[in-house]
Amino acid sequence: MRTTQTMLETKLAEQDWMSEVRAMVGREYGRVYAWDEVNAPMIRQWCEIMGVDNPMYTDATYAATTEYGGIVAPPAMLQAWCLEGLHANNYPPGSTTENPYEVLRLMEGQGYQSVVAVNSDLSFERYVKVGEKLYYTTRLDAVGEQKTTALGTGYFVTLIMSFFSEKPAGNEKVGELLFRVFKFSPANAQSATEAPVADAAPAAPKIKRPKPGMSDDTRFFWEGAAAGKLLIQRCKCCGTLRHPPGPVCTKCHSFEWDTVESAGKGSIYSFVVMHYPEVPPFDYPNPVGLIELDEGVRLVAGLVGVKRNEIGIGQRVQVEFQSFDDGELTLPLFRPVAP
Repeated sequence: MRTTQTMLETKLAEQDWMSEVRAMVGREYGRVYAWDEVNAPMIRQWCEIMGVDNPMYTDATYAATTEYGGIVAPPAMLQAWCLEGLHANNYPPGSTTENPYEVLRLMEGQGYQSVVAVNSDLSFERYVKVGEKLYYTTRLDAVGEQKTTALGTGYFVTLIMSFFSEKPAGNEKVGELLFRVFKFSPANAQSATEAPVADAAPAAPKIKRPKPGMSDDTRFFWEGAAAGKLLIQRCKCCGTLRHPPGPVCTKCHSFEWDTVESAGKGSIYSFVVMHYPEVPPFDYPNPVGLIELDEGVRLVAGLVGVKRNEIGIGQRVQVEFQSFDDGELTLPLFRPVAP
């Protein structure tokens, strides 16, 4: 009888907080403005990075002959115009201070501490032109019913960002971004080792690091990491090294391969620093590097022992292996070393 009563109380408590969550659905958050007008230098740099060579975006002479009469921005660049910049919450004056992700914080307080992006769909009304000034608003569109997936149990949360161009005669919608995440309690969460006290609140689950997907092509890499070795796949026919691992050589198409042990030395080819969403059990800010090994291949790995403002392209790094979750998982991480 006591067990049934406790389950009912838990269900009622869930209904209370979910009522608060669902009351937020449909809420429209204020404007977030762009720092700069749509401009040719940013378009050119974006195109260079993305490998886009459409002359409508970069060749003023050619663009003048099109129906648009000048340079237009790539549609996929829409979100870039209103980004906050390098530092968190670095938005132009007049931008809202409301947090459209507050619903995720509320769910985290109920034990749904992990998040994974499900889909991000951009749609466009028209091209935007040089000189236009954009802003966007955010609407909490939906919070789905509770779902259980391979990742865990949680809720799908959908937000919609609508982008507008400021016009003297009235603002005009130019595009929309649908962003959906799954906010969940991980399926592999472990309870505390101590037995719970009767009628006491359950201990917070211990969140484990997600394990990498493993196949016949990648098993050697993770087994090598567990043994403290950084192994690289090598074609037995032409000797080409390759990473990520695969079943066939991309150079000579041979299926025959073995491995060589890397010295674990290289340099930072590129990097990102993850700030949000904060996914347990990772520490934040969370720097992740694209490492170019001295052997000539690149791999993605976490960076340790370095602050955000100390990371630099070309910086020399050395692998070190760290174990997590009582030795269940070993990862090759990279630490900067003196030149």
